[in-house]
Amino acid sequence: MSAGFRFRDFVPEESSEKGFETLFKLFMQLVTITSGDVAEALSWLNELDKQYGLTDNDYGMGNFIEDLKKKGYIDENEQEKGAFKITSKTEQGIRKSALEEIFGKLKKGNSGNHRTPQTGQGDELSTDIRDFRFGDSLEQISMTESIRNAQLNHGLTDEFMLAEGDLEVRETEHKTQTSTVLMIDISHSMILYGEDRITPAKKVAMALAELVKQKYPKDFLDVIVFGNDAWPITIKDLPYLEVGPYHTNTVAGLELALDLLRKRKTANKQIFMITDGKPTCLKEGNGYYKNSFGLDRKVVNKTLNLAAAARRLKVPITTFMIASDPYLQQFVEEFTQVNQGKAYYSSLKGLGHLVFEDYKRNRRKTL
Repeated sequence: MSAGFRFRDFVPEESSEKGFETLFKLFMQLVTITSGDVAEALSWLNELDKQYGLTDNDYGMGNFIEDLKKKGYIDENEQEKGAFKITSKTEQGIRKSALEEIFGKLKKGNSGNHRTPQTGQGDELSTDIRDFRFGDSLEQISMTESIRNAQLNHGLTDEFMLAEGDLEVRETEHKTQTSTVLMIDISHSMILYGEDRITPAKKVAMALAELVKQKYPKDFLDVIVFGNDAWPITIKDLPYLEVGPYHTNTVAGLELALDLLRKRKTANKQIFMITDGKPTCLKEGNGYYKNSFGLDRKVVNKTLNLAAAARRLKVPITTFMIASDPYLQQFVEEFTQVNQGKAYYSSLKGLGHLVFEDYKRNRRKTL
C-alpha cells in the first residue's frame, strides 16, 4: 500500500522577524529625517505605533530596541546611559536603502526630461539589447536571446537553423573614469515654507555614493555642502546632515568644487549642484556680504564669473533647482548659458531620477 501524499492549507508561522522588518524600514526612514538622532526617531516610531498599531503583545517596541542592539544597528552611549547612537552598519544600511528607494524606481524610457543617451561600441556591457548590425563583434552577440529567436522564427526541427535576422547583441558602454563633485545647499530655506527639502537631497547624495561605490568603483565622488561657507563632508557624514541658519554662498561652493576637481587626474569632470534658492552671500575678509532681497548683482556677477571659469576648465555644471520662481529660473538660465552646462527644475520626487540618469549618461561620453 502506497503512503501517498497528504495536502493541507499552508499556514505561515508568525515570527518576530516579520515584526522587526516592518519597524526597521520605518526606523531607517525616521533616522534619516532626524539626521541620525536615534532617540527622536524612536519617539516618532512610538507615536506611529500608537496611531497605527504596529506592534502587539508578542512583539513590542522594547523587543524592537533590543533587536536593534543585538543586530548591531545601534550602540548605547557609554557617557550617557540610555542614550543611543547609530553604528557604521546602520550608516551603510541607510545608503543602501536610499539606493533601492531611488535607483529601484528608475525605468527605461521613463525620464521625460531629457533625451535617451545613445550607446555604441565600447568595452562595458550594458543591459540594452538590439538587433545585430554589420560590424558587431561576436563577443557582443547574446546567445540566449538569439537561440530563442531562432526557435520562434524557424520552429523546432531536426536541423537547427540560425539566421542573421535572429541575432541580437548586447549594447556596450565605454568605460570612463569620472570625477564628480556633488554640491548640496544647506541654507535655511531648505526647511522653510513647511517643506523638508534637505532629506530628499541627502537621500539622493547617499544613493549616488552607494551607486558609485558598487557599480563605478574607479570613479571619484566628492560631496560638499554650502551655506555661509562651503566645506567637504565624507560619505559617512551624510546621514547626519542638517540645515543651518545660513545664507546661500554659491560662490564658496563653486570655488571649493573646482579646487577639488583640479586635483583629480581624470579627463571627465563635472559638478552637480542641488539648491532651492538664489545666491545671497559672499565671504569678504573676516565677514560676510549678505543680501536676501532679490538678486544682488555683486553676488550674481561673482557667481557667473565662476561659471565661466568652470567652462574654461571644461567642467560642466548641472544645476538641480528644486524651486520654480520665475526670477530664479532667469538666473539659472543665465548661469547655465555662461557655463554651457545643464539645468533642471525638479520636484523633490523627480530629483533622484534626474541625478541618476544624468550621471549615467555623462559617463558614456567625453565631457
